[in-house]
Amino acid sequence: MTITADIAHLRLSNQLVASPSSGSPGDVVGWLGAVQAQDYLGALWAIGLRLQNAVEADVEQALADRSIVRTWPLRGTLHFVAAADVRWMLDLIGPRMIARSAGRFRELELDAATFARARELFSNALQGGRQLTRDAMYQVLESAGISTAGQRGIWILGRLAQEGLICFGAREGKQHTFVLLEEWVPQAKTMERDQALAELARRYFTSHGPAALPDFVWWSGLATSEARAALEIARPYLLQEVITGETYWFPSSIPAASDGSPTAYLLPAFDEYLVGYKDRRAVLDPRYVKLTNAGGGMLNPTIVIDGQVRGAWKRTLKKGAVVITPGWFAKLNKADMSAFNMSALRYGEFLGLPVLLIQV
Repeated sequence: MTITADIAHLRLSNQLVASPSSGSPGDVVGWLGAVQAQDYLGALWAIGLRLQNAVEADVEQALADRSIVRTWPLRGTLHFVAAADVRWMLDLIGPRMIARSAGRFRELELDAATFARARELFSNALQGGRQLTRDAMYQVLESAGISTAGQRGIWILGRLAQEGLICFGAREGKQHTFVLLEEWVPQAKTMERDQALAELARRYFTSHGPAALPDFVWWSGLATSEARAALEIARPYLLQEVITGETYWFPSSIPAASDGSPTAYLLPAFDEYLVGYKDRRAVLDPRYVKLTNAGGGMLNPTIVIDGQVRGAWKRTLKKGAVVITPGWFAKLNKADMSAFNMSALRYGEFLGLPVLLIQV
């Protein structure tokens, strides 16, 4: 079977967008390997849209129940990962991310002694299952004479999370909290390095395939040599095909073809369908890149119809309803618009709110 014309549809299926899971939020996150969670509310929907009949409270409960964890495992960016995976992922990727941040640490005048002191302070402050908000964590540092000004605070938190000392806990109202990772998920497993490399590659290409090696390098944050070695170990579990000179890897189980009816999906900001790849041309026309990614590290919420990004959208919460405003790249036909309307209703069901569509 050739995948040339079906990269987008295969990715939709393998990523559980077109074929939502009947399992749990932890199952979805474990399948994908990691789900970018820089935009917290958007990341809840990134999981919810991949589950059958999920609501927002289901995903938040998974965080409270500790089956999924929010921390900085890949690319120095916040992600959800399955609790069982958080330790070996941090052990595998964390040291490289810390090394890559050395220049920023110097700019902020954060040295080894400062991190060691912060590590001691947080270990004491969080011991015994305590959960502290970010402001409270900053106060712990400030009280000990460690300035959190000028982004020093968040870089300290990120560094100690990448070391495996802390992670996010449950929300306290609308405030996120921090906890000790070893107390929060004491059963998180470790792996030998080669085993961890192979597992990360297998997870990525199974859930994100068809994808190429540069996509895996981008997504994981591994060095190219490490990513290539990981792929070599995982290749018995994968198929491959060369398209225009690039080798794509994907799982051996090919999903069934769709019935041809239009499908539409509202994807949140930073969804894995886009952010999981260095090369996004299979799903996003280069003419529209700046409409979804204007720079500054942002990747806007998008509307995908039949595998292609056809527009962007934004939500506004009003009393008793969610307002969805699409921004189309080109005019839609009636069938595509009907599919979009259905996807908007599904998002409203996830939030437990009626939907008001604003056509502009």
